[in-house]
Amino acid sequence: MVKIGKLELGEFPLLLAPMEDVSDPPFRAVCKQHGADLMYTEFISSEGLIRDAAKSVAKLDIFDYERPIGIQIFGNEIESMREAAAIVEQANPDILDINYGCPVNKVACKGAGAGILLDIDKMVSMTAEIVKAVNIPVTVKTRLGWDHNTIRIVEVAERLQDVGIQAISIHARTRAQMYKGEADWSYLNLVKENPRLHIPVFGNGDIDSPEKALEYKNKYNVDGMMIGRASIGYPWIFDEIKHFLATGEKLEAPGLDERIAVAKKHLDFSVEWKGEKLGILEMRRHYTNYFRGMPNFKQYRSEMVTAETYEHVCDILNQVAEVYTDHVF
Repeated sequence: MVKIGKLELGEFPLLLAPMEDVSDPPFRAVCKQHGADLMYTEFISSEGLIRDAAKSVAKLDIFDYERPIGIQIFGNEIESMREAAAIVEQANPDILDINYGCPVNKVACKGAGAGILLDIDKMVSMTAEIVKAVNIPVTVKTRLGWDHNTIRIVEVAERLQDVGIQAISIHARTRAQMYKGEADWSYLNLVKENPRLHIPVFGNGDIDSPEKALEYKNKYNVDGMMIGRASIGYPWIFDEIKHFLATGEKLEAPGLDERIAVAKKHLDFSVEWKGEKLGILEMRRHYTNYFRGMPNFKQYRSEMVTAETYEHVCDILNQVAEVYTDHVF
């Protein structure tokens, strides 16, 4: 049984990665319904929380049906991160996660996210202060290093454990790689082989099929996996991996009716939580993935990403159901 603090997550938990502009409550809802064991919010700016910025505060919204759920924060100032951690704790998540992995320039080049990998001592000090500031389990998501020459992930994991984190998720790329090239999970195996390390280690990067999940589970000895991009528009990935790990058999891919039903459910959640205008706008990034592999779909995708009313989107989904009724995925 994998545990984070007293939180029991099963024998080999699958986590939904925190993804900016993706891992919002509507998306988390459909992932939870399709097998995600633990989910994280989009990352939240510590400075935004302290300033009570509306966009940052909105990301604190969590719901009981999502549990267990972790709220993730980022920042480059230790005192601001302490204050933000205290604010997060009031939202009553199961876990507080620290983002030490975001590679984008506007975050990393200011010393936050993956930027802190250039100052491991500060990373450890900041983590220690956050652990002391809250009474809920603290976890960390990070990368292997800033670049190939600065990979110290075995040391980093141990030092963060020693100041109190209760699990670590490692994206098996450096910051320099961004999201390109192949993730190198061999470093995760080195982390797991450290005899001093006893916290769970979750692997992240390139897990996009049940077959790869089984291969990496057996090869790299991780305690669970964090799924990111492969889940966008395809929340079934969690159930498919679980079934394959348990039985060695692949689940049948969801058919058109199910894809439309889940896309509609996702849309309903989105409109309910954000209002019609923003809910429709922020669903647009998901449609391509819900209907990936369908021939001659460009026309319908174009209509979906320009539709401005809930009724119009639903009409397009109904058209897709009629036109592609015999399509097999």
